Parts: sequence; C-alpha cells; structure tokens
Amino acid sequence: METWVSFITEVGFPIAVTFYLLHRVEGKLNQLIESIHALPDKMKI
Repeated sequence: METWVSFITEVGFPIAVTFYLLHRVEGKLNQLIESIHALPDKMKI
C-alpha cells in the first residue's frame, strides 16, 4: 500500500501538469488551424 501512495505522489503531479499543458496547447492549435483555413479567403481581398 505504501508503494502505491509513493508512486501516486511521485507521478501524479507531473501527469496533472502534462494534462493541463496539453489542454492549453489544444486550444491554441485549434485557433491556429482556424486561422490557416481562413487565410485563403483573406488573401483574395
């Protein structure tokens, strides 16, 4: 039981930080994709 608690405390924080950063990057990537898709329309004008 003690080894599981040790494992969770050592690995849990980096996993939480990784998921948080991936969530933030995903939003920025979606904005970038939308901008790239809108670029040809903006270049026509």
